[in-house]
Amino acid sequence: MDYQGAIQHILNRLDNELPEYLSYHGQHHTLDVLETVEQIAKHEKVSDEDLNLLLVAAAFHDSGFIYHHKSHEERSCEIVRETLPEFGFREENVSKVCQMIMATKVPQKPSGELSDILCDADLDYLGRDDFKSIGKTLFEELQTLGIVAQEEAWNRIQVSFLREHAYHTSYGKTYRQPKKEQHLKELEALVASYNS
Repeated sequence: MDYQGAIQHILNRLDNELPEYLSYHGQHHTLDVLETVEQIAKHEKVSDEDLNLLLVAAAFHDSGFIYHHKSHEERSCEIVRETLPEFGFREENVSKVCQMIMATKVPQKPSGELSDILCDADLDYLGRDDFKSIGKTLFEELQTLGIVAQEEAWNRIQVSFLREHAYHTSYGKTYRQPKKEQHLKELEALVASYNS
């Protein structure tokens, strides 16, 4: 299986084919998830073969945005099924990659260690110092798509999202959960100020 070839292929497609208005779900997000998957997998002591499959899933997980933002996970899996056999992937590995990608659909429902890692890598920023700047790019994207209009509504959505979200790996729980809780407290205070 040509893992690197498959990853490079989809990164090139993301670079050339993603809509320009995707201020959050651009190629930069996929690169961030790839880097984070490596960090978490190392911490969780994942085998090399599993890491390679994880990296392929990370590279393809938002590729469906090439076509549309709705049901992008399903579209990503269509791209996976079309593409990976060309790089020597057997059906069982294609299915594993799709299973990981589908687990990232919000609300996340991972089923197993590899899905846990991809889900945590996908939302790693919730517990990082760059939470506000990355969140701003997601707000801008949702505004462009007509999903959220005002910052107040966005902050209310963020509070609900952070309350419901849970990290699945020991890495996420140890290194991201405390900072995420801090972000949630700050947002809760901000949202409370809207009501006063």
